[in-house]
Amino acid sequence: MRQSGILLHPTSLPSRWGIGDMGAAAYQFIDLLLHTHQKIWQVLPLGPTGYGDSPYQCFSAFAGNPLLISPDLLLGEGLLHPDDVVDYPHHSDSLIDYGAVIPSKTTLLRRSFARFRNAPTTAHNDFATFCGAESAWLGNFALFMALKERNGGVVWSSWPVPLATREATALAEASRELQVEVSFHAYCQWLFFKQWRALRAYANSRGITIIGDAPIFVAYDSADVWSAPELFYLDEAGLPTVVAGVPPDYFSEDGQRWGNPLYRWDAHKAQNYSWWIARIKANAALYDLVRLDHFRGFAAYWEVPASEPTARIGQWVTGPGSDLFDALQRALGPLPIIAEDLGLITPDVMTLRDRYNLPGMKVLQFGFHGDPKEPFLPHNYHPNCVVYTGTHDNDTTVGWYHSAPGHEQEYMRYYAGVTPENVEPAWDLLRLAWSSVATTAIVPLQDLLSLPTEARMNYPGRLGGNWGWRFRFTDIPDAVLDRLQIATVRFNRG
Repeated sequence: MRQSGILLHPTSLPSRWGIGDMGAAAYQFIDLLLHTHQKIWQVLPLGPTGYGDSPYQCFSAFAGNPLLISPDLLLGEGLLHPDDVVDYPHHSDSLIDYGAVIPSKTTLLRRSFARFRNAPTTAHNDFATFCGAESAWLGNFALFMALKERNGGVVWSSWPVPLATREATALAEASRELQVEVSFHAYCQWLFFKQWRALRAYANSRGITIIGDAPIFVAYDSADVWSAPELFYLDEAGLPTVVAGVPPDYFSEDGQRWGNPLYRWDAHKAQNYSWWIARIKANAALYDLVRLDHFRGFAAYWEVPASEPTARIGQWVTGPGSDLFDALQRALGPLPIIAEDLGLITPDVMTLRDRYNLPGMKVLQFGFHGDPKEPFLPHNYHPNCVVYTGTHDNDTTVGWYHSAPGHEQEYMRYYAGVTPENVEPAWDLLRLAWSSVATTAIVPLQDLLSLPTEARMNYPGRLGGNWGWRFRFTDIPDAVLDRLQIATVRFNRG
């Protein structure tokens, strides 16, 4: 089935709370998808963001981001009172100021929790049921967050040794002392999953598929690493000995030193990959399809000594390959996965992807260097792929075009059949994507609106200043929606 959709992270949605959430605007966006005959909403990872606000560096691979909880929905349920929000500060509706939004929304959530503790019994029953169903990860995560707050937000390896090393007596004592705080963090997860599941059900009922995102690696400062250090390369002090990254590439001449701890794949294998099975199962419960980020790392990954300041120095190390995916398939059946197969792709990566018939990714912005055999050019596509004009890591297509070398601009215009006088970079690439043989075509909302570089979501390798872009529905002219609808119908994606 040919299909198309829009890439938009929920934080970019309009709201009066300084950051997008799962309230009315999210439902309005689904209606917009339906109106324009789109079948897909793609989002970035929905986990609780840590340092740098990146959805790819989360405090947990299983938890949801409390910043996405809609206060408006809580007001409608009586889990917030209008008096609780009268002092909420004004925030920009075009750019997220995380430093201001985080304390503001956290205050609302704490007020909601105080009301919940006096709520009707049915609410407490629902909460208890949720906690029981998610007990495999929720208890560790809630305690991790409570301990992190008590220790001033520092990384877990800087906590008192008995807590950092998870001595049973110390954990039991902390759980008693922090019982209310632990319950608060579990409560936020209950709210998140309740709102997300309702939103996803609304989308699915209207024929909209949600594609989510699962980073291959987890953040060092996470409940995942703290609660299972034996699964990662750490020294006796709990510090990483080697970290993840990629060698010098299109995005950075120094490579990208991500800093995530690397997996001890032998330890995962000894546990029959139970952690990974639980993780993919959890993602499959959140999304209809999962974009598995940095898929090439499962074939081989770039290992950087933790002492190195950049990713220039490192080595390729063989990953778990089919051993992991066979275990996942035995446990979960057909894998609802899209392989993010960008970067340095070698034959072993393609073999692994194709063994499980996983669709790969094509990014049109990468296609116009001049080589007609370039795999990102549509005439070289296989139908089992997902084509993007650009992704969250790219410049907007308008920004890309105007900063591209002249020969790339000329090649793109020739390929799209346009002239310098009538070129519309974002829409020209959208038509190439929609008209291609790729089963699925995705456009970031920024490209749909032909926005310049200022609307870019992320600069890979840059610390801070990312993930902040937002829009208003008034920014989307009816003519743009009509144009998308026509393209979708004419290229048989609707």
